[in-house]
Amino acid sequence: MISKTKNIIAYMGPPTSFSNQAAIQHFRENAEFVPRESITDVFAEVENGSADFGVVPVENSNEGMVSHTLDMFIKSDVKIVDEVFLDIHLNLLSNSELKEITTVYTIPIAFAQCKEWFRTNLPNVKHIDTYSTANAAEIVSGKEKSAAVASELAAKMYGLKILAGAIEDYAQNTTRFLVISNNTHPKTGTSKTSLLFAIKDYAGALYDALKPFSEAKINLSKIESRPNKVQAWEYFFFVDLIGHIDDENVCRAVKQLEAHCDLVKILGSYPYSSNS
Repeated sequence: MISKTKNIIAYMGPPTSFSNQAAIQHFRENAEFVPRESITDVFAEVENGSADFGVVPVENSNEGMVSHTLDMFIKSDVKIVDEVFLDIHLNLLSNSELKEITTVYTIPIAFAQCKEWFRTNLPNVKHIDTYSTANAAEIVSGKEKSAAVASELAAKMYGLKILAGAIEDYAQNTTRFLVISNNTHPKTGTSKTSLLFAIKDYAGALYDALKPFSEAKINLSKIESRPNKVQAWEYFFFVDLIGHIDDENVCRAVKQLEAHCDLVKILGSYPYSSNS
């Protein structure tokens, strides 16, 4: 039997997408990178064992959470085993001249990160959504009077000119990616734990649910809500906390949390990054 020497890494988008860059930054060598068209597809590749790991975007420092990724954790059993932070610089790519551009292709979150630039320079441009920035560059390489918002690497791969560089509205523009797997990460050093929960329906339930973490002096570094798509006006809450699920104080707080919830799901404990 021939043993596998390379991990298979699924990511969203064609080569040169920001997810691809995050995957390469994290895994570097000893990996085979497999592009997929959507976040759903990346989760599926990991779930069915076709990929050892997946890399998915979860949060941008300026535009907030990636709701599709959060929603996938509600129904998936994959675990978060690490996180990757990638500085994002967006460029306007085309083979036409700036004054000729009538249509811009990119993902919604990238367009949102450049809205002030477009308001000033191309106020009447039409925006068409794509599934990744690299896909946008690929489309524009065969079109006139069109441009893509994508990376410098995408410009090189698809033979496009950079009409304007670093068009993001804020210089500090970072996207956080999660590394997912069917396995868990061993406890090493300082950890972060992600979990989701759905509270019981009574007055003060959210306060009661979070109180054990305050009493245990556990730092909740993030809390985000997402609507329950089955039951209107009910919500799932996503929490990042500093600590490992095997830490005594974290384990005790989570057990107390369960008393106030209809659902508690541990998404994974993984190394805590100073970028968090």
